[in-house]
Amino acid sequence: MADDDLLEKVHSLSDLELAILLCLVNREHVLISTPPAAVDDLVQELQLIASKTFNLQSVVVNCHPSTTLEDFACALLLQPQHPSLPIAKRTSRSVSPFARADSYFALGSQPNNQHRSSTPLSPRTTTPFSTSPQIAHFVIAKNLDRAPRVVQIQALELLRTRRIFTRTSVQAAPKQFVFVPVLGAASGGEAHVTAHLNDFFSVAHWHNPDDGYVNLDEVEGRSDAGDETASTESVVKKDTTPSIALVSDIEISHLAKLSQEVQIDVDILRYQMNIVSFLRMHRAVAGGISPAATKHLHQLVKSLAPLHKLDFVTPALVGLAVRKVYLHRIRITEPEKERSMQWGSQLEAVEALLEDVGPEEVIEEVLEMVTAPL
Repeated sequence: MADDDLLEKVHSLSDLELAILLCLVNREHVLISTPPAAVDDLVQELQLIASKTFNLQSVVVNCHPSTTLEDFACALLLQPQHPSLPIAKRTSRSVSPFARADSYFALGSQPNNQHRSSTPLSPRTTTPFSTSPQIAHFVIAKNLDRAPRVVQIQALELLRTRRIFTRTSVQAAPKQFVFVPVLGAASGGEAHVTAHLNDFFSVAHWHNPDDGYVNLDEVEGRSDAGDETASTESVVKKDTTPSIALVSDIEISHLAKLSQEVQIDVDILRYQMNIVSFLRMHRAVAGGISPAATKHLHQLVKSLAPLHKLDFVTPALVGLAVRKVYLHRIRITEPEKERSMQWGSQLEAVEALLEDVGPEEVIEEVLEMVTAPL
């Protein structure tokens, strides 16, 4: 079981940081979405999470319809002298004090972002920048859904083989490696990339701008308090000294070991499989309930347990994991292809039934229908 100091750190993390932490624990990757107008702020927040929370070197890959394979491969690499990235001035936002149903701590303990500065830091040896280009530990693929299909397939090959070919060499991904597409969408269920790549992402996370940007707000707060005339860019440049990670590699490895030791009762396993079956049979679902998703679901419920100081899986953890694993995978069927149309249903009735139904609604409906074990 995780010690109290580690749990205190984990409980101080924001939901964005927890999503990244779970990926590091499981050596998986996460798809993150937000309203299109907030994509830039989210990218900047993720850069700060990489450096401040996990002390990982990050790069941003800006994707667009004319992105080439060479552009994509080169953008993944850290250059010998990694410049500090400017952070634009924003309107300050406050963090919502209310836990949501899809929060990683919806069971009762909400991340306490007000006490981040008082949380003890873990020692970690800082890795210096290399003298030759190498793949970054933390890759943020901005607007990956806009990239050509061939580029998205190349991203899948990178995640599958953990290496990529350039014109002059073969680059291997580092041991600690997270690939994070950041997509603009109206909701988490509408954020997708190419089908096979989409299914490779273990979890999805929807970030509401109203929930705030903990690290970005902290940087801007220092700028305002220190010098009213100083720009945010100058503050970031002064703050380039390697920092100590809030969550160290040793602690991540410890959480991974604890997750492997988590026990799942047969009733809980049956509950998981019932949810998967109901999702597959739901009349609004056209696809996305794949074997890979089932594997990721099993993996996530086990890694969530140590974060709640448990060595076993509860039904509440299963429900939380389902919301994260299937959010980006579920595809809503077209009314013309809904199965009851084969038996004489009226198209107008089916269209009315499927109106405003998305992955979020399907998941909540299934969780209500499947009886949780006592």
